[in-house]
This record gives sequence, C-alpha cells and structure tokens, in this order.
Amino acid sequence: MTSILKNFVIVLLAMLMGAATVIGYLQYQPLTAAAPLVAGVETTVASKASLFDEDTVVSVYEKVSPAVVFITRKGVTQDPILGQMPERGSGSGVIIDDQGHILTNNHVVDGADSLDVTLANGETIPGKLLGNDAGNDLAVVKIEVDKNQLTYAPLGDSSKLKVGQLAIAIGNPFGLQRTVTVGVVSSLGRSFASDSGRTIRDMVQTDAAINPGNSGGPLLNSSGEVIGINTAIESPVGASVGIGFAVPVNTVQQSLSTMLAGKSVSHPWLGITGAQVTADLAKELDIPVEGVYVVSVVQDSPAAKAGVNGALRRSSQIPSANVGKGGDVILAVDGRKISKVEEISSYLDTKLSGDTVKLSIRRNGAEQELTVTLADWPDQVEQ
Repeated sequence: MTSILKNFVIVLLAMLMGAATVIGYLQYQPLTAAAPLVAGVETTVASKASLFDEDTVVSVYEKVSPAVVFITRKGVTQDPILGQMPERGSGSGVIIDDQGHILTNNHVVDGADSLDVTLANGETIPGKLLGNDAGNDLAVVKIEVDKNQLTYAPLGDSSKLKVGQLAIAIGNPFGLQRTVTVGVVSSLGRSFASDSGRTIRDMVQTDAAINPGNSGGPLLNSSGEVIGINTAIESPVGASVGIGFAVPVNTVQQSLSTMLAGKSVSHPWLGITGAQVTADLAKELDIPVEGVYVVSVVQDSPAAKAGVNGALRRSSQIPSANVGKGGDVILAVDGRKISKVEEISSYLDTKLSGDTVKLSIRRNGAEQELTVTLADWPDQVEQ
C-alpha cells in the first residue's frame, strides 16, 4: 500500500512538472512568435515609404500647386426635346508664365461661352480662350492678373523621361482642388484617340491616380517640371484604375507658340483608318506582309477624293482582323516605305493643309500611285 501511494505521488509530481513546463512554454511563446510579425509590419511600412521620397513630393507640391488652377466652363447645349439648355464643365490647368497664360486640355474649354478661373488663393476671375490645338487636345487660356501675384510651373523635356521614374499629378478631381497623387512613368510612346478622332502619339502613361477633373492639370517630375498635361484614362468604371495618359510636354512645345499667338493649330488630314499588315492579317486577307491596310475611307476626305479604296465590307470570316476584304494597301508615302499607321501620321505632320503627297498602293495585286491633296483635320470626323 505504501508502495502504491509512493508511486502515485511520483506520477502526480511528474504530471505537475510537465504541465508547468508546457505553461511556461506557452507563456513565452507569443513573445517569440510576435517578433517576426512586428518585423514584417516594419518591413512593409519601410517598403511603402521607399516607393517615393516624401520630402520630394512635399517640395514639388508646395512649389507647383499654387500654379494649378480650377477652370469652369459655361455654355449652352441643344437638347432635341427641351431646346437650349445651360451646360457646365470643369477641369484643371497650369500657369506657365508670368503673363497669365494657362495650359490645359482643349476638351476642358471646348464649346465655352465663358470661362471662370479659380486661383490657389480662392480668387475667381474671367479667362479667355487664346488658342488651341484640338488634334492634340491642348489649349491656352489667358487671365489678366498682376504678374507679381502669379506662380508658374517650368516646362521640362519629355524626351528625357524613363519608365519607372517618379510622376506627380496635381489637379482638381471631382472638384477637389489642388489634389496631389503620386506614381511612376508606367510607359512611353502610347497612342490615344482625341475627341477629334485624331490619334495623339507619344503619350506618357502613368499610374498616378487621374480622375475626372484632373484633365488639363500637370504631370510633373521630381524637379517640379511639367512633363505632360493629364488628358485621359483607360478605365472600365470611368474612374482611375491606374492607367492614365498625359500629352508629353515636347508635343506641347511644338504648338505652343502658335497658341500663344492666339491661333488654332491645324493638322493635315488624309481621311483613312488603317491597320498594320501583320502575318496573321496577311494570311486572312491573302496579301503580302507589308504596308498599311486601308480599313475605311471617310466620305469626302482627301483620300476619298484621290480614289483610295477602303475595305468593301466587314467579314465574319476574318474575326481576328475585324475588317473586310477589298481595301488598298499603302506601301509608301512620297517614296518612304511605311508599315504602321503612326508612320503615316508622323510624316503627314511635317506637311501643311493644301500640300500634296503621293501614295504608293497595292490594289488587286498591282502597284500604282495616287496623288492626295491634304486638308485641315475637321473638328469632328464622321465615318
């Protein structure tokens, strides 16, 4: 009996010691486990902070935001039932000199009967549309203000941009004045169709948040220089999903002097839509792999008057191309071989309305030349 009691006490002590060991382990285990979690949070915070230099963004904002203005457009629109109806719109702009010249998008001010410009100090003054470049969705608005009251932003050089560098947008999204968003230059050389139907080339793509109301505001580099004018977004929801586009400042520079002189910039117009002849398209259409295939020709356009043929019909037999057979293939313009629509547009931009160009085309397997007299790009292209 004594032996049994002795063994029971030994087992009980062993169990108590084991329990104490487990409790001690559990008591100290959370501290050991918490260390990696805390370190992980610190690492994440540090990684986010390293995405951009906060001091740089703060400095750029403090320097440039006083140059960003809020533009309100007032006009009249024609309703088919109600007749004339008042129309209002708004966007952003950036002051570019001490003379009160404001750079913005053409679509921000287009159709305005009057313009109101709200400065950083809250003062609202009348603005006047001075000149525009509808083809590149650009415009210059003039305000009359003492130059000592103006802050303006310097223009940079978009040819020096590199993918991945800091991009800072300042504007008035949804009327929230002088909002700053930060991202990077996501890509370069993008193309985007303007309201006029003309493709704007070499656009800067950014993931800095751009929303309705940002249009016309500046995209800036880390030095606070304007590298582009925020113009458009690609979005299935109508708001920022991280894909925005800005007209590069070097494109602005090409037409700025004309706009400052109070004139409209015109671009030569051919009047076609085309597609690069890729291997797949060539196979579908049974044509050689070269040149630009003419998908359609605008009625009464210079190309139509010169006899350029577009595709005769759409065909369900070539869904990958989504074009019909029977269009001409443009092989060269003034003897310069081309393979992309952008190459045609770039060359035509060296010409003026009224100039003639020779198109080398292939039609039904035979090559021939057509002479086209260029015209001004219309305000709206109707197919």
